[in-house]
Amino acid sequence: MEIIRGEKVDLRQITYDDTPLVVKWRNNLRVRNNFIYREGFTEEIHNGWMKNKVETGEVCQLIICEKSGRPVGSVYLRDIDEDTHEAEYGIFIGEDDATGKGYGNESAELMCEYAKKELGLKKLILRVFVGNDAARKSYEHAGFTWCKDLPDVKCSDGEVKDMILMEKIL
Repeated sequence: MEIIRGEKVDLRQITYDDTPLVVKWRNNLRVRNNFIYREGFTEEIHNGWMKNKVETGEVCQLIICEKSGRPVGSVYLRDIDEDTHEAEYGIFIGEDDATGKGYGNESAELMCEYAKKELGLKKLILRVFVGNDAARKSYEHAGFTWCKDLPDVKCSDGEVKDMILMEKIL
């Protein structure tokens, strides 16, 4: 896969060499608290994800890099269904100093275009916690719309929060 180039960021294929960064990012409380799975993230967990999800094609995961080349986060499509041509979209900016710069907006646009043109997907869904307004605005900017409310989602740490399901027809 070639690098997907944007104006603010580039997206490149994730590799096992990214494991220490992904573990660091997923253990950042700002990131962790926006996931349903909130347990401490380890290299073993990530390497299992790479082997069982990314390498099998069930997940397409890319690393978000600033134009300088510095990795700052990740964007992914999971549960890719080749029969229905649908997948679930996800993103996180792991570096605190990289938030609020439009990287998420551009990464979403680039990934949606890639999903349509290269993977032949027709629909993406995502889940976002109620109250995560910055993420929701970014998703709306990329063309995702509200689909339905998901009340009382139980996180791995026992917290129960409401979520919103959003979709984008590609």
